[in-house]
Amino acid sequence: MTASDWNKILKQLKKKPEKRKKFLKHNKPKARTTGIAKQKCEKCGRFGGHLSQYNINLCRHCFREIAEEMGFKKYS
Repeated sequence: MTASDWNKILKQLKKKPEKRKKFLKHNKPKARTTGIAKQKCEKCGRFGGHLSQYNINLCRHCFREIAEEMGFKKYS
């Protein structure tokens, strides 16, 4: 079940609190503690290629776009 499917079902169950409660109990996505899905890019939401050093929390693609604005210099 994808996240969008899960959200659609949750909206449909808004008027049925008992069924919604049971649905949440059994189908709620897990909070990730390890692995690639734990950290997301703050700008675009990608999971892979994540830079967390210096609390940047960006993927490598977004970092390359805004690195010079942040004060990093590119050496060739």
